[in-house]
Amino acid sequence: MKTTRREWMAGTAVTALVGGRALATAPVRGLGKVRSLPLRDVRLLPSDYARAVEVNRLYLLSLSPDRFLHNFRKYAGLEPKAPIYGGWESDTIAGHSLGHYMSALVLMWQQTGDAECRRRADYIVEELALVQAHRAGGKGGGYVGGLGRKTREGQIVDGEVIFHEVMAGDIRSGGFDLNGSWSPLYTVHKVFAGLLDVHEAWGNARALQVALGLGAYFKRMFDALNDAQMQAVLGCEYGGLNESYAELYARTGDAQWLAVAVRVHDRRVLDPLVAQEDKLANFHANTQVPKLIGLARIHELNGTPEPARAAQFFWNAVTQHHSYVIGGNADREYFSEPDTLADHITEQTCEHCNSYNMLKLTRHLYGWQPDGALFDYYERTHLNHVMAAQDPSNGGFTYMTPLMSGAARGYSQPDEEAFWCCVGSGMESHAKHGDSIFWEDGHTLFVNLYIPAQAQWAARGVRLRLETRYPYEPDTSLTLEKVGKAAHFALALRVPGWAQGKALVAVNGATVVPVLRHGYAVVERMWKVGDRVSLVLPLDLRLEAVPGAPDTVAVLRGPMVMAADLGPTEVEWTGVDPAMVGEAPLAAFRPMVSDRPRFATQGVLRPANYAFVPFYSQYERRSAVYFKRFSEAAWKTEEAGFLADQAKARDIAARSVDVMHLGEMQPERDHGLTSDLSYPLSYRGKNGRDARGGGYFDFAMKVKPGPLVLQATYWGSERKRSFDILVDGVKIVTATIDNDRPSKFFDAEYPIPEALTKGKTSVKIRFEAHDRETAGPVFGVRIFTQAPS
Repeated sequence: MKTTRREWMAGTAVTALVGGRALATAPVRGLGKVRSLPLRDVRLLPSDYARAVEVNRLYLLSLSPDRFLHNFRKYAGLEPKAPIYGGWESDTIAGHSLGHYMSALVLMWQQTGDAECRRRADYIVEELALVQAHRAGGKGGGYVGGLGRKTREGQIVDGEVIFHEVMAGDIRSGGFDLNGSWSPLYTVHKVFAGLLDVHEAWGNARALQVALGLGAYFKRMFDALNDAQMQAVLGCEYGGLNESYAELYARTGDAQWLAVAVRVHDRRVLDPLVAQEDKLANFHANTQVPKLIGLARIHELNGTPEPARAAQFFWNAVTQHHSYVIGGNADREYFSEPDTLADHITEQTCEHCNSYNMLKLTRHLYGWQPDGALFDYYERTHLNHVMAAQDPSNGGFTYMTPLMSGAARGYSQPDEEAFWCCVGSGMESHAKHGDSIFWEDGHTLFVNLYIPAQAQWAARGVRLRLETRYPYEPDTSLTLEKVGKAAHFALALRVPGWAQGKALVAVNGATVVPVLRHGYAVVERMWKVGDRVSLVLPLDLRLEAVPGAPDTVAVLRGPMVMAADLGPTEVEWTGVDPAMVGEAPLAAFRPMVSDRPRFATQGVLRPANYAFVPFYSQYERRSAVYFKRFSEAAWKTEEAGFLADQAKARDIAARSVDVMHLGEMQPERDHGLTSDLSYPLSYRGKNGRDARGGGYFDFAMKVKPGPLVLQATYWGSERKRSFDILVDGVKIVTATIDNDRPSKFFDAEYPIPEALTKGKTSVKIRFEAHDRETAGPVFGVRIFTQAPS
């Protein structure tokens, strides 16, 4: 059998593990040699994926373009045609959803052929062109946007003025704010991307014209900045703006745009990645991924190796050392130290935008060097995270997909108008489930995802049909319904790493021995209409450990993460994390009669037995995904420690004078809480509150005569910060927290001088942040009497 692509096999490989699979990453050899079949040439057959697309199509059509365009028209001096949406669209980040919506309409038109989606996208482009021209008449110079800025009085007004301030060297940013606006260049990138997607899909010249005006506007701003000022601006989230400028160059051939793309380079984050250093800890995760997508695109256009090295190293670092079993990454939106995920299994894991962008980056890397390991990651994330992030009952989306035992998923509700970033990326993700199933290089058709679909391989005159109930069942078949004159080609069927090469391949019912190469079973022959290729993959249960924590495991069946079913969302779950006890735990799993994989367990989980089901489909149910493994003796020790902690808690409760549950509405009202630059939050099942950058929160608490102790609860893996605690205006301590008790909540105790409580029945407790630092988060405050000596 001849080699179908020399580059596929050439080069010195380095290896990294992806879910137990070695990824061969050969030197990059140019521009996108492998291409996915166009989305417009793929039609989904009935499946959960097809259902997700249809639910999302109805959701997209329920939305109003004119409501998204409200600020765009208003700030250009035109009368809005409809009221503005709520949620983030009524904040200074307004406009980001319009960009996502444009891209989603394009994808939905390509995936389904729905003409209304194309009509709406064209309408939005015409409106943006009108807005841009109206602003230009008022010397707007190409700008088009709906983002705002907040005045000192708290009013939100047109945000364009911040770009004039930046151009003049007035740059004020704390990381997510720039001169009073929330990540404005992130919003600009979303609009940019939407315009470019419309132009690419059906050649809408007006969309490119508006994008060129927008590009020229921000090029003038960047040209006015020296390197230090440029880096200060890029310290605020800017999405994939480098990718947008690279795309302008790809569409026009004008080198000025590529020069801007190269300059939009956040050195603090990207230079270590070029140097192959993982310094991602404590960086906001999704802020970084689009930057690497931009670097990948720059490499594809100019061939320089450094951007490719950074993109590949980042992908390896994230997928091997920073990703949970469902493929998502980050806790509370931030990367932690490599291989510390076991300390970060919380209800705020796995922001959807991160996975949306990681899959885009994976597509770029695969285009350079086809390797099945890349799609082992893609499949896992697509199935277990992306598919979990949409509520099929109403089209709502998750922001986070929590992995903490018992945590419920929180979906956006169409009538709540949340419009988080993950609502926007959700619109796109569920409009394109057919976009990465099939790839081709001219001679070989790669089948990377086993999703029921019909497709056209136009270059070969081939029409094919892929039928399967995978990953529920092990069988997949691919039938050639039409074959052109060039009928000699290769089919490459991905054999996932977890299958360990145990794939059965047959052609027209006869078993064949395929060539195994880079994660594919390759069959090359002269094909004819009606030929049928079948693939059978083993779907055995297996355990997979968390990177860096061999005793914390998850259960998988093929690519599918299995979860212990803890009951319906509406029933509060108050149990302890289930543990897995014994030397051969999977021997205790027994298949149940069901239309989907379900397993009963007996005796292997403590303290109770649970059924295991596919995690992604636990839309309205609570789950346990990760389990600590113990021997019988080790479990008895763990159980004793748990009981000791409970006894200590009961003793402190008996001595308590007052308890403040921060972050909860009624307790904060009851205690008269006031604050500035302070926000409620929830983490690992606990509500709390923090104060930021000179802000504070204070509240009244009861006291009684005698020596008292103030106890505050913190999360033990916080980055270092210091803040003041005051009692009736008198500072009793400058508290410092600094990774004090990794992966656990802990209580800090501060004696209260008796002089501050003498003769009083209550005092005012105040937590006050230092300038540019955070006070807390604090997950509860208690005042109790000192223990007898």
